Amino acid sequence: MKEVILIKYGEMALKGQNKYSFEDVLFKQIKRRLNPLGNFEYSSAQSTIYVDPQEEGIDLDEAIARLQKVFGIASICRACVCEKDFSDICEKAQVYLEETLEETRTYKVDAKRADKTFPMKSPEICRELGGILCEKYPHLKVDVKNPEITVMVEIRDTNAYVHAVKLKGAGGLPVGCSGKAMLLLSGGIDSPVAGYMMAKRGVSISAIHFISPPYTSDRALLKVEQLCDKITDYCGDINFYCVPFTEIQEEIRRRCPEEYFTIIMRRLMMEIAQRICEKEGSLALITGESVGQVASQTLQAMVCTDAVCKIPVFRPLIGMDKTEIIEISRKIDTFDISIQPYEDCCTVFTPRHPKIRPQLSMIEESQNSGNFGELVEKAVEGTQLKRFKLKV
Repeated sequence: MKEVILIKYGEMALKGQNKYSFEDVLFKQIKRRLNPLGNFEYSSAQSTIYVDPQEEGIDLDEAIARLQKVFGIASICRACVCEKDFSDICEKAQVYLEETLEETRTYKVDAKRADKTFPMKSPEICRELGGILCEKYPHLKVDVKNPEITVMVEIRDTNAYVHAVKLKGAGGLPVGCSGKAMLLLSGGIDSPVAGYMMAKRGVSISAIHFISPPYTSDRALLKVEQLCDKITDYCGDINFYCVPFTEIQEEIRRRCPEEYFTIIMRRLMMEIAQRICEKEGSLALITGESVGQVASQTLQAMVCTDAVCKIPVFRPLIGMDKTEIIEISRKIDTFDISIQPYEDCCTVFTPRHPKIRPQLSMIEESQNSGNFGELVEKAVEGTQLKRFKLKV
């Protein structure tokens, strides 16, 4: 019995004349994930992508697992291909759905008749097929409001399709259709989630991380590289920039009041990140900040940080609480890496009593007391690039 994968997308269907450019990006993402599994034929119609295996033995479960990490996909299902003949639909539906229906108590039948030349209308398809399934599986009860499963019949131009188990996709927009941005990636829980959230909106992600040896260890850097590698499952290929930051932090300690350490450090990180953005064509910065989570994430502190920024700063977690962020980090499998006890440079020279409502004029005055221009340029020149590829 021939099977295909049906991929549905939601938001992209609303893009009007621009829809085809989004589809092109999504097709590339899908093909890259699935090509290592075997030969497939791809087609699309009416906001559905048809993935048709062209050889025996292809692992469709693995194919679906990979597709569930592709942004732009609303839902995925395996479907049986039928002739556009009601008797063939009924015969194959009983066999194809046998295992599912035997484990189900309540169900309903739904039909989508895209080909209006099909002789039976949708309500008639539902009624007739529902009666046949009830006769075949007498333990089943019809529940049109809250069924355990919905048996779906789709009558398309060339074939009919039957399926019952629809899996949720990653949603959003395909990565690469919304420009490029730079993620400030620490070793914590928040920033990988922020990168995931922006990739979900179609943004291609690069990442930048700051190291301060000997205050930070090689294990701390390895931890961040593991995070970067992990989020490629959703974000695709990532350029990872590693910036030497020790001299800048030592200059901050020598020249600046202790209560301003963190704010000035973040301002200098933003300056460095922007210079690298210019070189690689990134249009915005991304951080994992959430209002009030720590002293440097008050509104006043963010105003002081953003004052040095000439490009937008996206904070997709800004209104989320920690439990919501942790839930997403578990979903994308970064949580266990993030909680490894290896600290990044943000914990170096942490002030005992940080200023939670800093004034921009005082921050700028304190920063101007240090020789940061040359140190920033030196840090940019010493930045190393490593590329993390999507694993397929």
